[in-house]
Amino acid sequence: MALPPDFDETPFRAFLAARLGPAEDYRLERIAGGQSNPTYFVTHGGQRMVLRKQPNGPLLKGAHAIDREHRVLAALHPAGVPVPRPVLFHETPEIIGTPFYLMDRVGGRVFPDGALPDAPPSERHALWMGLADALGQLHRVRPEAVGLADYGRPGSYFERQLARWSKQWQESTSDPIPELDRLGAWLAENLPADDGAVSLAHGDFRMGNVIFHPTEPRVVAILDWELSTLGHPLADVGFCAMAWHTTPDEYGGILGLDLAAQGLPTEAEFLARYAKANPSVAAPTAFHKAFALFRFAVIFVGIADRAKQGTASGADAAKIGPLARRFAIRGLEVIAGQHTM
Repeated sequence: MALPPDFDETPFRAFLAARLGPAEDYRLERIAGGQSNPTYFVTHGGQRMVLRKQPNGPLLKGAHAIDREHRVLAALHPAGVPVPRPVLFHETPEIIGTPFYLMDRVGGRVFPDGALPDAPPSERHALWMGLADALGQLHRVRPEAVGLADYGRPGSYFERQLARWSKQWQESTSDPIPELDRLGAWLAENLPADDGAVSLAHGDFRMGNVIFHPTEPRVVAILDWELSTLGHPLADVGFCAMAWHTTPDEYGGILGLDLAAQGLPTEAEFLARYAKANPSVAAPTAFHKAFALFRFAVIFVGIADRAKQGTASGADAAKIGPLARRFAIRGLEVIAGQHTM
């Protein structure tokens, strides 16, 4: 069943006609399943696009940064990074209630789960290698070369990020999660020294946030850039490696599966493929993986908080809350060295 739009379409359609020309083939379709910024497929004048907007209602400061999403797409598309071409950005809320932008709709395949159940087993290893290649391509881009030198603060990335997500957890109205408190405390006590590595960090780089070519194991579009900034490349690497430390019912991980039997790579194989493209980047440690799990746990807390307020964009947002504790437990298991894949 199609989801209803969360804004009045009349001024939006008039806006499109004024900016892109009149059209008879207008269509707007809300995409189910998103937990971040509400997303729509838009057809107008034969042009197939995607609309991204902020959720309605109160937002945490700095969250749902639509303007940053558009800016990074506009910088990376001309540089050859596989991202959708941005069409336009509208920064004020009078048209649909929040700022929004439009980008080209890229055709291809999306795999929400790391186990890739919709792909032939013979192709799954290559798809994961394609994901590692895309991450390597992104991290090879020098921010200053594409106009993103001021896209964030270089240096002390993990220290600042840990402070940010710890504060968000502390300010949450969620029920107590002792495991999340313990994980945050361990991370604070085990911050690695800053090695000076800086790249464009996607912030949510995982299997479900890319589009693959229709027939090739090659990423043709990296999506969902709202958390991107200048950061450390191992933040993205650790985040992507979460799949090997979470189970299929924990947001599509692959922990506990017979990887060889299902055509899936080991974590070591994925990391080796990334390292081949970026030999100067050190291998991730338990800290980087545990930090990724902590951060995603706090994101789940935020989704659950918005569900209580009635402003979460995903229909299953209320089911996400319990994952915060489970991801915190997984982070503690990584610290204890319980996962070797």
